[in-house]
Amino acid sequence: LTITVTIKYIMFVLRADNRGEGGVLSLMALARNSFPTCSAVILGIGIGIGIVGAALFFGDAVITPAISVLSAVEGMNVVTPTFQPYVVPLTLAILAIVFAVQRFGTGGVGLVFGPVTALWFLAIGLSGLNHIMDDPEILLAISPHYIVSFLVNSPDVAFVTVGAVFLAVTGAEALYADLGHFGRKPIVLAWLAIVFPCLLLNYVGQGAFVLANGGVVGHPFFEMNQGWTLIPMVVLATAATVIACQAVISGAFSLTRQAVQLNMLPRFVIQHTSEKQSGQIYLPRINLMLALVVMLLVVGFGESSRLASAYGISVTGNMLVTNILLFVVMTRIWKWPLGVAIALMAVFVFIDTGFFAANIVKVFEGGWASLAIAAVIVMTMWTWIRGSRYLFDKTRRNQIPLDFLAGNLLKKKPQLVSGTAVFLTSDPASAPTALMHSLKHYKALHEQNVILSVVTAQQPVVPDSERIKMETINELFMRVTLTFGYMEQPNIPRALAICRKQGWKFDIMTTSFFLSRRSLKASPNSGMPVWQDKLFIGLARTAADATEYFQIPTGRVVEIGTQVAV
Repeated sequence: LTITVTIKYIMFVLRADNRGEGGVLSLMALARNSFPTCSAVILGIGIGIGIVGAALFFGDAVITPAISVLSAVEGMNVVTPTFQPYVVPLTLAILAIVFAVQRFGTGGVGLVFGPVTALWFLAIGLSGLNHIMDDPEILLAISPHYIVSFLVNSPDVAFVTVGAVFLAVTGAEALYADLGHFGRKPIVLAWLAIVFPCLLLNYVGQGAFVLANGGVVGHPFFEMNQGWTLIPMVVLATAATVIACQAVISGAFSLTRQAVQLNMLPRFVIQHTSEKQSGQIYLPRINLMLALVVMLLVVGFGESSRLASAYGISVTGNMLVTNILLFVVMTRIWKWPLGVAIALMAVFVFIDTGFFAANIVKVFEGGWASLAIAAVIVMTMWTWIRGSRYLFDKTRRNQIPLDFLAGNLLKKKPQLVSGTAVFLTSDPASAPTALMHSLKHYKALHEQNVILSVVTAQQPVVPDSERIKMETINELFMRVTLTFGYMEQPNIPRALAICRKQGWKFDIMTTSFFLSRRSLKASPNSGMPVWQDKLFIGLARTAADATEYFQIPTGRVVEIGTQVAV
């Protein structure tokens, strides 16, 4: 808690914000920005590190709700052992409710999250304080020489113990992921003033309680709350775990949106659950997948102690990824002397590697679940990135340069129709497929034609002053580039309205948006393995409709279908 959370995360990691946003993908974007010109190899390594970090976070996102709610409900076993058969069913019921209410957002219930969480930490702090005097010798644990002696004299036992002790700091990465929601100062204040002291009091109190009972204690946290305090503590623990679940689910939604904007995943339907806070979003498909995997973990493992093995691997792996990216930020952005950065990072890496090693040996005890989840996410992201690049390169080879086409159409004009046509494309230098098919089938061209591309910046939010880039090609064509941050939801009509300030008379009601809908089919000459080719096509088919994703009025959209072999 002192070295990993207070020193590493509170003092250093939280300072590595990307314009106020945190999380592994934000850190990856920040590190990439420090290399304005770099080789494809370095760029690929950076993206690969980001993918692994994101995949491990998703593993954390499915294990956290399962282990948190399950461990809280298991507290009822202390009340009465006859409750054991109902632990898993009740856990599933609570989780079902948690995931079912996601569509309504957290605006209403969010008002009680803060007070309940504060009450939770104060309660566990007082609970621990009440039992410290059971065996005051526990206060000697403040001296670090005991842990050093333990590691030296009993390395085998210590190695196993370290894997379990790590569960006390598994929420550290979430501090950084939630940086954009709360800001650094509130997080630091809450940690130092309430959370850290209360956790220390509770852990010390548990230690004294265990020593006083000869080490024969099954659930020290709940057992030291006997009498009238037991049931309220179980209820409070359950409420706190539900809030923790909500935080990690919201984090998964946010991370997915970042991954989509950075083109690491296909487009997903994103619903905003708050008119005031743009960060409150709901992704139906991600919510369903999380719910299914979480419930399968609860049914498959059945006990929180068995899930703990799976939990540690994903979080320790994520911490190692954070170390690598933080080192880049220290040396490239903060301009620290290389020796200082290496010395500090060596301490962090040594500790995190020890935690990772202690947890990775549990791979056959349940750790395989965490690795399997991360592997699926890595494979999915890698396939989408690779397939998208291959598709882009293939289609670009067959496209006509836009400037060449615009010049020819100006010399030999086809029939012109009134109004404005906006053609969406990912390659503004080439003639969009929708434009070519429109000319081929309709033999006509609008009086004003806009070649529109949407790009994602390596920063969370882009100000309106930097949103629009306009370039006039000739009297028939103009090129417009809209830039959005990776934390923003693209809204093309709203962004185009800004163009009025730059002289373009834009009227949404006299404008038609032309989109190309690609139908992909497998090709024997694909540049990817057959399995990856089919996976990419499947992912492309599940992608959200561009009209809905870019918030274009459906009545103004013309979709032109094309078939592409990949």
